[in-house]
Amino acid sequence: MHFTAQNNFLYFTKSSIRAPNEIWRIDLGPDEPVVSGAPEIPHQVTHMNDALLSQINMLPLESFTFKGANDEEVQGFMVKPPGFDPNKKYPLKFLIHGGPQGAWGNSWTYRWNAELFAANGYVVVMINFHGSTGYGQKFTDSISGDWGGKPYVDLMKGLDYVEKTYPFIDKNREAALGASYGGYMANWLLGHTDRFKCIVSHDGMFDSESAYGTTEELWFNEWEFKGPPWKNRELYRKFSPHLFTDKFKTPTLVVHGQNDYRLDVSEGFQLFTTLQRLKVPSKMLYFPDEGHWVLKPQNSRLWYKTVNDWVDQWCRK
Repeated sequence: MHFTAQNNFLYFTKSSIRAPNEIWRIDLGPDEPVVSGAPEIPHQVTHMNDALLSQINMLPLESFTFKGANDEEVQGFMVKPPGFDPNKKYPLKFLIHGGPQGAWGNSWTYRWNAELFAANGYVVVMINFHGSTGYGQKFTDSISGDWGGKPYVDLMKGLDYVEKTYPFIDKNREAALGASYGGYMANWLLGHTDRFKCIVSHDGMFDSESAYGTTEELWFNEWEFKGPPWKNRELYRKFSPHLFTDKFKTPTLVVHGQNDYRLDVSEGFQLFTTLQRLKVPSKMLYFPDEGHWVLKPQNSRLWYKTVNDWVDQWCRK
């Protein structure tokens, strides 16, 4: 949210997973300071998106918690598809956020929009694993030096939880999708589990040592892996997905942009080449004009169609 005060009204922007930002207002009263007192009920001022959103069936974000790594509480979210019927079985899209110091929440996004992923008949699940923000600094810091450790445990335990708790999820039709750190984790999943029917790896780290030498954010790799590779090679290799390629079996869509300076496009090419040489069903979507994010509208449409078509290929009956 963004706030501004004028004439004893507090104005702010507000979004949710089902609607982009609109301007809202709280009346603070004639003599009430902006920073104190009990505010009135917020009122929506602008309605730029009401007409369009009224034509779209989007279900609300649902929260759940479970015991993750170290038996600590971990939060997850779920979005159900339009026309949801609890008596039916639905395939699952398991989204993995980037950062890794980031988090899923009740906010609007044009990239990795959970409602759009759910729209063609999927349940969408998102886990705020160890390393996520919003749960205290200790929780956030716990991922540094442990990229394939506690977060992987959280994701697998979270998936176990939703499969056991929600009978409408078809555990035989599950896809894992992630970008940036989520792409790294998608690559890590490739070498550590066969429970997904397919994977989408977007702008992910494949070889931790080559990624170190090609990133524009050098301090980050040194922070996360406790120094450069020549001083801490054991940790780099411990959590490098490329060293587990002998276990790669899951059909994978690789996505990467030529202008990605955070994780060089060579990471995507290395992953795709490896999958092809292993004869693992695979496809690569390459953007010559995008960086670490797909930002151009036409490219975004192609991205969503390619990603959803790939998941449908493996998870639709």
